[in-house]
Amino acid sequence: KKMNELLTALQYDFMQNALLGSLLVAFMGAVTGTFVVIKRLVFLSGGISHGAFAGLGAAYFLGINPMIGAMAFAVLSAVAISRVVLGQSQPADATIGLFWATGMAIGVLFIFITPGFAPDLMPYLFGDILTISREQIVWMAAFALMILFLTSMLFRQLVAVSFDDEFARLRGLPVGALMVILMVMNSVAIVMMIQAVGIILVLALLTIPPLIGLALAIEIRMVMLYAFISAALITIGGLFLSFFLDMPSGPVIVLLGMVILGVVKIIVRTRRLVSSN
Repeated sequence: KKMNELLTALQYDFMQNALLGSLLVAFMGAVTGTFVVIKRLVFLSGGISHGAFAGLGAAYFLGINPMIGAMAFAVLSAVAISRVVLGQSQPADATIGLFWATGMAIGVLFIFITPGFAPDLMPYLFGDILTISREQIVWMAAFALMILFLTSMLFRQLVAVSFDDEFARLRGLPVGALMVILMVMNSVAIVMMIQAVGIILVLALLTIPPLIGLALAIEIRMVMLYAFISAALITIGGLFLSFFLDMPSGPVIVLLGMVILGVVKIIVRTRRLVSSN
């Protein structure tokens, strides 16, 4: 019965949009997430994602598209955090924590003072990939192309900065500008992923696929490829699984990712033990 319902649902626009959105989110998360994990900037990404909540609240108050507000605040947060971290004017974790808490506080206050009924925040906090519209798919595709273009043009420089920014600086690379570009790309991917898994769970989708890629490969391009494949399996598999289980898609996607990561880690370690013996 559930299989027939799924086959019927696949004929509707909302399910097709969800599948397309899953692939686009998987691509953006795999590319930017690989740099973020290698550079150990996951916590910084958390500050950006929660800073974006301030934009959501402000957009609701102004009566505009919430994702526009989230994108604006996410990019501003990325630039501000990058500049503070690079300038080392204060500890990075303290700065990120401030953006994390302040973004959530501002967002809640804007929503509280917005006239009328309070909006349903569950899709933004925990995600609902089935609500992605065709217009959002177009924006996702445009941002995915932007990330692909920037990554292709600046691949070697971004890799150098991700692995060792001091060495990159000695080679004469503009480390500050590259870091800002990387974090802006990251902020764009985060806002796009909010629709799939929400602000609370976005870090998982940003880190799990690259960790799977790093477990399976060493060369950075292969890491990204494996990260994309695993991210696509996680998002689409989680979407189908949530449909069969009648559960929210965001948490199911994240938990499926954790299971796949655990299985991959076990297989890799087992193969290493066997080969060493």
